[in-house]
Amino acid sequence: MIFKRANILLPNFSKDNEKMSKWSVIACDQYTQDMEYWNNTKDFVGDAESTLNIIVPEIYLNDNDIDKKIKNVNSVMKEYINNNVFEELKNTFIYVERTQKNGAFRRGIVGCIDLEEYDYNKGSKSKVRATEGTVLERIPPRLKVRTDAAIELPHIMMLIDDIDKGIIECNDAIKNEFEVVYDFDLNNDSGHIIGYKMSDDACAEVERKLYELDDLSKFNMKYNCKEKYPLIFAVGDGNHSLATAKAYYTNLKEQIGEEALNSPARYALCELVNLHDDSLVFEPIHRVVFNADYHLFIDELSAMYDISFDENETGQKFAIVRNGEKTFVTIKNSDEFLTVGSVQKFLDLFCKKYNCEVDYIHGDEDVLKLAKNSDNIGIILDVMSKNDLYKSVIECGALPRKTFSMGEAYDKRFYVECRKIK
Repeated sequence: MIFKRANILLPNFSKDNEKMSKWSVIACDQYTQDMEYWNNTKDFVGDAESTLNIIVPEIYLNDNDIDKKIKNVNSVMKEYINNNVFEELKNTFIYVERTQKNGAFRRGIVGCIDLEEYDYNKGSKSKVRATEGTVLERIPPRLKVRTDAAIELPHIMMLIDDIDKGIIECNDAIKNEFEVVYDFDLNNDSGHIIGYKMSDDACAEVERKLYELDDLSKFNMKYNCKEKYPLIFAVGDGNHSLATAKAYYTNLKEQIGEEALNSPARYALCELVNLHDDSLVFEPIHRVVFNADYHLFIDELSAMYDISFDENETGQKFAIVRNGEKTFVTIKNSDEFLTVGSVQKFLDLFCKKYNCEVDYIHGDEDVLKLAKNSDNIGIILDVMSKNDLYKSVIECGALPRKTFSMGEAYDKRFYVECRKIK
């Protein structure tokens, strides 16, 4: 099985609402420019046992003491294991119901994905594929965290294209047969989450239906293509987290050979979500370029592309923000499939040439806030339709990095479950 049951670790206080609200924190790759968010979370958690103590929020990755932070995180992991903070649920799936801040309802299944079937490299035709380009430079700092980690925590969201909603959503009708293993309010006003340990029969039914997706003739008919291998699982969120898990596993195979096939590191814990889940709304991911000369930026953009500032022009459209004001731009001559691809190609060249830093921002308001500084340039992009995702990845390969986001930052996955990887 490519997506299989896992031995899942939960804290031994998983049915205590108050303790779980402190245990569970948002994915490490969120609020990367908002130290206040992480400081407030730290104050809220206090001395409680928490996933905050066993992750490294990416806002800290460039700190001078990052190695010390990583060492401390790995030490706390071992401490939690040795002090029996966890209980282990053997060979199972967790059916998850997440009520988001806006009241939308998302369903998913936590299990583990086989990294043997995943390849993040450009042009990959693996059955598990990245939906966005992988920035190889982003793997080493994350690999430092995983290398000596005793456990993993997933913020990876894996997608399936199940328009009939017959694999995940159907478990709502039988969830009363499952054991509730957690049920609590998420911190920072981020909604509510319930987890159910699925029955053996329900787990087997999920595996059977997922296996049916691995039918090449049906796949080619569905997407009107002539592929040699089907795209079954598409990485929705946490692409670089999964790529790091793959890199770690690849290194392990080089060290111990075939024995690695039986290692828990062969798999990565993730949440499986249907692309057609009603709550799953694709959001654009904007860009902010820091310490950039605006006039030089426009000159370089004009040199690379035939651009127009006429809002009625036909082509790839986006907005540039400076001093809080928007200017609409149209690229008329790009050979990239998506607007975000054209923008990203330019940013990669511009930032390298002028030694600028770029960050990826969720939400128009945050871009406008950051771009009030005259040394910063914001770029606001439109979003792609989620119904185009699989077809786009099949035809074009991995999309440009940070092409889309699934929901607002506060609706991202919170850490709850863990799994031993050593």
